[in-house]
Amino acid sequence: MQCVVTKYLGPTTFRGARIKAVTSGGRHSVTIDYPHELDGEAAHWKAASELIRRLEWSWAYHGAELQTGWVFVPDVGEGRTA
Repeated sequence: MQCVVTKYLGPTTFRGARIKAVTSGGRHSVTIDYPHELDGEAAHWKAASELIRRLEWSWAYHGAELQTGWVFVPDVGEGRTA
């Protein structure tokens, strides 16, 4: 079972701000444009949920803030979500 770690990528000369979500194993990732309409946690959850959706994982997830971003861990006690 893997968690998802997200981090903020600041704007560059060529791209706006983004959020990158990576599986804890490091094999899968997704990067989204920063959704400015959302607050910090919701923005990171959007990136994590996009990666979770693409990988077809169906566990419920809980997030916690890190110094470098957010981590979203599966809640195996709740079982799978519909």
